Order: sequence, then C-alpha cells, then structure tokens
Amino acid sequence: MEFIATNYAPIMFAGLICFLLLGFPVAFSLGAAGLAFGFLGIELGVFPSSVMAWLPQRLIGIMANDTLLAVPFFTLMGLILERSGMAEDLLDTVGQVFGPIRGGLALAVIFVGALLAATTGVVAASVISMGLISLPIMLRYGYDRPLSAGVIAASGTLAQIIPPSLVLILMADQLGKSVGDMYKGAFIPGFMLMGLYVLWVMFLAVFKPKLVPALPPEARIYREANGNGGYTSLVVVLGLSTIVAIFLANHMADLHTWWQGKEVLDVATDEKIVSAMCGGTFMAFVIASLNRVFKLGLLSKLAERVTFVLIPPCC
Repeated sequence: MEFIATNYAPIMFAGLICFLLLGFPVAFSLGAAGLAFGFLGIELGVFPSSVMAWLPQRLIGIMANDTLLAVPFFTLMGLILERSGMAEDLLDTVGQVFGPIRGGLALAVIFVGALLAATTGVVAASVISMGLISLPIMLRYGYDRPLSAGVIAASGTLAQIIPPSLVLILMADQLGKSVGDMYKGAFIPGFMLMGLYVLWVMFLAVFKPKLVPALPPEARIYREANGNGGYTSLVVVLGLSTIVAIFLANHMADLHTWWQGKEVLDVATDEKIVSAMCGGTFMAFVIASLNRVFKLGLLSKLAERVTFVLIPPCC
C-alpha cells in the first residue's frame, strides 16, 4: 500500500492507459479512472475525505463557464460535417480545382484541412474524413504512400492551432486568458505552418514530380461543353466577392451609422474582418444561387460547385 501511495500518479496514469487500450471511449475512461483512483486515494490517505464533496461544485462550475460553452457546439459542428458528407464534397471539389497541377491533390488536402480546422476546431473530423476519402484517391493516381499519409496527418492536425481551436479554448480557460488573445497569438503561426506544408508540396512537385502527379484528364469531372475547365468564371466570382469584402471593410463605420441611425466613428478591427468576410462570401453565394435558379449561364459548373460547397462552411 505504501508503494501505491508513493507512486500514485504514475499508477493512475497507467490505469487510464489500460482503460483506453481495452477500447473504452476517452470520456468514460477519464471519468472511470478519476473516480476509481479518487476513492482509492481516500482509502490510502492520499486525498482528504472531503475531496468527493468538491466534485458537484466542480461540475456546476464547468457548466456555468461561458468560455467552455463553445466546446460542445464546435464538436457538434465537426460531427455534422463528418456525417453529412460535406467534408467529402469539400475534398472532391477542391481536388478538382487543384487537380490539373502536380501536387494538386496534396494541396487540396492541406487547404481542406485548414478550412475544416477553421470551421470546426475538431481534429477527429478532419483526420478521419480526409484519411478515409483522400488517401485511396491519392494512392490510385500514383501519389507516394508515405507522403500521402504524412500530408493527411499533418493537415488534419492544423485544427490544434488554427482558430477556432478547442485546445486554445481549454488553454485560455485554464490559464485565465482571453480566448481572443489566444486566437490572435495562434493565427499567424497556424497559417505559417499551413504555408510551409504548401511550399513543401510545391518543392516536391518541381523536383520530384513522380511523387505528386497531376490528375489525368479523365478524372476531371467538372468540364464545360466546350471542353474548358471553367476557371475563368471562378476567378470572376472570387474577384467580385473580394471587392465587396474590401468595400465593407473600408465603409463599416458608415454602414453602422446608417443601420443604427446615429453617428459611429470607428468599428473594432475584429468586427470589420468578420463582417467583410461574411459579406464577400454571401455575395458569391447570391451570384451562384441566381445563376442556378434563373439558368443564366454566367458561371461554369466548377464555379457553381466551389461556391455552393465552400462558401457555406466559411460563413
């Protein structure tokens, strides 16, 4: 008993590992290990007998924590993306966009991983979706096996650092810091990491093209009747949405003045960025919707697909 009391922490950790290796869910394993070793610690005199009286207070404190309210909602969003097939559509569409260039599928996996990270903050949704969907496709078209697995694993874990990250939310709560400050600190490193992944794939595409071949013509399914890929209208839609976003960012104070009926001299930078991005993506979505409903023929199949699949998660 003295040995257990002296080495209580490593024994508790080993017990948690045993629960996980037996196949129990992580949440149940953590709870079972905590309760079991809590009672054992009371019996051995490691903890005071009043430690269990703190448990209800701790649970109520966690449920009343406004910061941690984001965790179940982001987890639900990741589950919806995974089960609805939207992650598969994202990979398929972005793969068609970058497919004609060498390393295009790897670039698509990286960008979709960053998008899922910025949308859900959940690592499991990113890694599972991209692993099940993109790995067989990459291997089918001749991608190097270790490279394919590495790109999927690395881009899937971008959710750990790219805001909104659940890890950053939990760290902010434990450290007593603002979630916004944590996000600001992780924004640049997260996208720098994504940029390094992109540069590495581009380096391989130039110097070792056999490892990252381009999609063959028969695999590119979004083609127009005249044989074009439809990239021109995609660039036009992105350009129009960018112009709208820049306009909103520069005239945000004027819009607030008109909306509220009183003069607003300045608007917070964060609010400008979010409003501008939402306005730009909404503009692109409206253009694509009008084109499909009224059959105007202004957009290519690729542009419509990209808009309908990529824009809603971004919003």
